[in-house]
Amino acid sequence: MEISRRYFLKTALLAVGTVLFSPFRRLLFGKKAPGSGEKGFIVKKEALFWESLDDETIRCNLCPQRCTLKNGVRGWCKAREPQNGKHYSLVYGNPASIHIDPIEKKPFFHFLPGTGAFSIATSGCNYRCKNCQNWQISQFPPDETINWYLPPEEVSKQAVEAGCASIAYTYSEPLIFFEYTLDSSKLARQKKVRNVVKTNGSINPEPMAMILDYLDGANVDLKFIDPKIHYEVTRGNLKSVLDNLVLIKKRNVWLEITNLLIPTLSDGEDHIRKLSLWVKTNLGTEVPLHFSRFSPHHLLKNLPPTAVSVLTKARQIALAEGLKYVYVGNLPGNDGEHTYCPKCGKIAIKRIGYRILENNLKNGACSFCKAAVPGVWK
Repeated sequence: MEISRRYFLKTALLAVGTVLFSPFRRLLFGKKAPGSGEKGFIVKKEALFWESLDDETIRCNLCPQRCTLKNGVRGWCKAREPQNGKHYSLVYGNPASIHIDPIEKKPFFHFLPGTGAFSIATSGCNYRCKNCQNWQISQFPPDETINWYLPPEEVSKQAVEAGCASIAYTYSEPLIFFEYTLDSSKLARQKKVRNVVKTNGSINPEPMAMILDYLDGANVDLKFIDPKIHYEVTRGNLKSVLDNLVLIKKRNVWLEITNLLIPTLSDGEDHIRKLSLWVKTNLGTEVPLHFSRFSPHHLLKNLPPTAVSVLTKARQIALAEGLKYVYVGNLPGNDGEHTYCPKCGKIAIKRIGYRILENNLKNGACSFCKAAVPGVWK
C-alpha cells in the first residue's frame, strides 16, 4: 500500500510531537540557566579518554581520529577542546535538539514498539557525511548553535514525566557527546528508563566498552561496506565501525543496523550483497537490517532519490542471503516496513510510517505459530 506525501507528513508530525512546540516546552524550559536557549550557550566538563603530551598539548583518545591538539584548538568533532593543559567536552548538558520521537523513527523495529523515545543531541560529530540530514547541528560547533540547559539529572526526569520508555541519544553523534551520554544513561538506569543510541559506531574500543554497560539498544549506521567509499563520503574509519558492531552484539546490547542506499555510491547489487553477507557472517541472521531511501540533501543534492525498485531488490537480496529481518525505510506504505514471522510468514508487526497498526506478538512470540521473534518487547 502506498500513501500520499501529505498523509505521511501529517501523521509523522503528530507522532513526533517535538517538545519545542508543545506545552511540554514550558515544563522543560521554565527554569533555565543564564544563556540557555541562546546561540553559543556552552556547558563544559573535563573529558574522558585523553593524554597529556606536554604542558600545552594533549591527544584525544575518544575516537579513531585521535586528534593532537594545542590549548584552545578544537578537535575534528568541533565539540572538544584542551584548555590550560586539560581536555574538555563543550557539550555537556547543553543539547541543541530535544524531541519526543516514536522509537520507530531511529529506526528500532524490535525494541519496545509503539513507545516514545526522549531524544537529545548536541552539536558536533566526528564524521563529515556529505549526505547528512542533521548537518545544521552535527557540522557546527556549540558556539554556533542554539543550545538548551538540560543536565543529565533532568534528562531522565523529563523522560519519565513525558511517559517515554527510553532515552535516545541521536541526530548528531552521541559517542562524541560521550560524557553527557554516559552520565545521563547511568541516571536513567536508576529510574528504569532504557537507553539507546543512534550512532555511526566510530569510537575507540575502551570508551565503547564503557558505554555499553549502560546501553539497552544501538542502531548503527553502517554507511558503506567499501572502506574507500566510506572514507570519501564520511571521512570516517570503517574498521572501527565493523569492530564495534561485533562488540555490541557480543555484549548482548540489542542491535539494529541501517544502510542508506545512495544512488551511484551504495545502491549496487554487489554492495548490497557484500554488506548482507558481512552482517550474516559476523553478527548472525537475526540482526534487523534497515535499507533506507536516500533523498537529495546537504552536499549530495545532485543525486536523485533512491528508486523504489532498488529498495525492493535490496530487501530481496538480503533475505535471499539468509537475513531474517530486513526492512525498507523512508518509504511509508511499503510492505518492507512490516515484521514477518520467519517461521509462518505472517505479519508479526504491521506498520505504516512510524505507526503500529497491528502487533501480533505475545511475550516475544508470534501469536499465530508461537515462534520466538528476537527483540526487546517489554
